[in-house]
Amino acid sequence: MSRRFVHLALSATMGAMLVGAANAQTLTMGVRAGPESIDPHFTATGTHSEALKHIFDTLTHSGPQLQIEPGLAESWRPIDATTWEFKLRRGVKFHDGSDMTAEDVVASIRRMQTLSGPNPTRIYVRRITDVRIVDPHTLHIITGGPSPTLPNDFIRLFVVSARATAGLTPEASNEAFNTGRAAIGTGPYRFVSWTPREQFVVDRFEGHWSGRPAWARHVRREIPNDANRVAQLRTGQVDMIVRVPAADVATLERDRTLSVVKSDTVYVFNFQFDFRENTPQVTARDGSRLAANPYRDPRVREAIDLAIDRRALAEIAMEGMGTPQGQMVTPNIFGFNPALPIPTPNLARARALLAEAGFPNGFRMVLNFSNDRLPGDRGVGTAMAQMLARIGIEVQAAGQPAAVIFPARARGELSNIMAGWGTLTGEASYTYSSNAHTNNPQLRLGAFNWHGYSNPEMDRLIQASEFELDDAKRRELLQQIGALFNRERVSLPLASVGSAWAMRRDRVSMPSGRADEETYAWDVTPATR
Repeated sequence: MSRRFVHLALSATMGAMLVGAANAQTLTMGVRAGPESIDPHFTATGTHSEALKHIFDTLTHSGPQLQIEPGLAESWRPIDATTWEFKLRRGVKFHDGSDMTAEDVVASIRRMQTLSGPNPTRIYVRRITDVRIVDPHTLHIITGGPSPTLPNDFIRLFVVSARATAGLTPEASNEAFNTGRAAIGTGPYRFVSWTPREQFVVDRFEGHWSGRPAWARHVRREIPNDANRVAQLRTGQVDMIVRVPAADVATLERDRTLSVVKSDTVYVFNFQFDFRENTPQVTARDGSRLAANPYRDPRVREAIDLAIDRRALAEIAMEGMGTPQGQMVTPNIFGFNPALPIPTPNLARARALLAEAGFPNGFRMVLNFSNDRLPGDRGVGTAMAQMLARIGIEVQAAGQPAAVIFPARARGELSNIMAGWGTLTGEASYTYSSNAHTNNPQLRLGAFNWHGYSNPEMDRLIQASEFELDDAKRRELLQQIGALFNRERVSLPLASVGSAWAMRRDRVSMPSGRADEETYAWDVTPATR
């Protein structure tokens, strides 16, 4: 063999070794959906948040079972009825080498209070009326009344650099973050690149306050098609996948090259009604305009409720990866009401109620549902359309990607939506204050009440629960709210979502999943061989 070919062979071998070493340090994950921008305050959507937690730290952290843990704040305490003191970690660095101080937290809070998006993050700072800097590592946060669960809200208080975001207008924010200019956080990974709907890439930040992450690089590939995501795992194109389709769980569990982790989650599929006087997607069966919005009639809402077979949704539409639910929060959430039953279907009663409401022949409606956000959402939406047809409602099933359906909801273009909601803070006031209180920007309540529901008694109970410091009394108030929510059928809880993760045994290991279904690179370790 000539020296030239020996040199080429050695070069090829060395190159392969370097590529192999690089791959060994890279965690490639197949996800169903990724961030909607690189601005962490743009939207509260779960898939957006879990990706950007790699770049930006939050003031408090949420543990695997949603227990509150220190984050950028190492401790906190109430010092009077309306003031919380937060002590920040010392020595925390931004990715550009600058120090993180109280000024950055204040700038982040102010930004969240004013920035709007498809799912506004201002719900996490809704209680704050003022922020006072005591020293560079101490903050006094003033609230509009007693706020016992403020540390729970701060699991989504993403801290951005005050210097990097100074002077950014809302219109310029996305561009500044998406190009990386403002994407300077304190998280365990630094921003590298983002291709919308394709790939999100971050590199290890060696100076992170919690220590050195195991992976030098983390790549999140967006693969919304379930079959493609499974195929890329089996062919080794990705190291692991999240939200394994239920139909594939048993098959993947039998594959000795793979391991599968399953977990119950706090996400609840629910069907939300539009309570506005005029609603755009409901007509008579002949397509003519109705005199009034049928959803405003409690008999119509009850009829739809009684048409739904929740057990069939969980076992068939979700292929065994769901659990029937009768309220918006799961049993592990503070404020869950054990006295509330799971409704059972009654088609005869449903048809009678429609007739009493003036719709003996039903009506026509579009049924909107997300089809790429949570496992089973497409199946649940499709099955619901068939269930409603059994009581005489003509349904056009309209499954849409989350990136399309949530902005449409925010613009008021929908008459209903079936999607998942997760009580991510671990306590029910987060859910009810966002969805059931009258939309009131002054009180910063009802931020997700897009549908126009308003009830003075509901508002009174929610406000009382927001301010109640006694845990037992607050739990009782939240249980009363849950009961009223169900009587009014503000929305119809359907089933909670089970989730599964699958991974290549020779590459990665993850001992358990999280109750909020979020997946972080630091929870995944290289496999031991």
